[in-house]
This record gives sequence, C-alpha cells and structure tokens, in this order.
Amino acid sequence: MSEENTSSATERRPDWAAFIIAVFLFAVAGVMAWDASHLKTIAQYDRIGPSTVPEVVAFGLFCLGVWTVAEAWRGEFPERERQEVAPVIWIVAGLAGQMLLLRVAGFSIATGVLFALTARGFGKRKLWISLPLGIVFSFVVWAIFSQLLQLTLPAGPLEHLFF
Repeated sequence: MSEENTSSATERRPDWAAFIIAVFLFAVAGVMAWDASHLKTIAQYDRIGPSTVPEVVAFGLFCLGVWTVAEAWRGEFPERERQEVAPVIWIVAGLAGQMLLLRVAGFSIATGVLFALTARGFGKRKLWISLPLGIVFSFVVWAIFSQLLQLTLPAGPLEHLFF
C-alpha cells in the first residue's frame, strides 16, 4: 500500500497552465482593487459606497487565484483535452473582420461576416450559405434596433438601400 501512495505522488506534477490562470486572476484583482481605491467617496452616513462592489469582486478574484494556485500545486486539475486552434482562429478572424468592417460596410455586412466565420469555426463548411444568411439575420436585427427601437447602429450601403 505504501508503494501505491508513492507512485501516485510521483505522477502528480504542478499544473503550469493553472498557474498562468492564477497570475491572470491576481492581475485582474489587483487592477480592480487599485481602481476601486481611486473612486471618489461621496460623504454619506453608510460605509457602502461606489467602491464597495469592485472591492468585493477584487477580493473574490484574489481568493479564486489563491485557490487556483493551491489546486495547481497539488496537480488536482482534471486532464484537459487537446485544444483545437483552427476554430479559435476562425472566430477571432470573424471578430476582427467585424471590427474592421463595421464603419465601412455597416452593421449588417460586418456582423454577417462575423456570423459566417463563427459558423465556420463551429464546423459549418459552406461559407457561401452562411455569409448571406448571416447578413440577412444581421439586417433584421439592425432594422429592429434601428427602426423600431430607435437605437443607433452603424449603417452601411445595405441599410441605406432600404431605409
């Protein structure tokens, strides 16, 4: 039985990816705590002010960071599956395309590109179907928000063609 315990102890190694996540949690907690400390407090009779909630969230993120470090050190995170990079690249390309096209091509076309490339990232191979479908869906969303709700969304040539 003692051999069994030593073999399982030698198999466990610190999880370095979890340590990176913990560092990220500590960084976000630090930025939030620093920002909350610079909020102006309004003279009030209560101790709860505009910085209370960010301080609580920063404390929670700090606690999650400590917990993540402890779990990573013990090596108790479950084994992760192999990460597929190609779908992430398609989705990030869609987001970048939307940001670049939003002012030039308008909401419908830019969001249609995002729709098509995200669908491609999730496995839909036929861009010639998903791109026009995404543009139509996005145009309907634009029309609802812009015309019915009177909210301002970037209009492009397609939107100017109809409205």
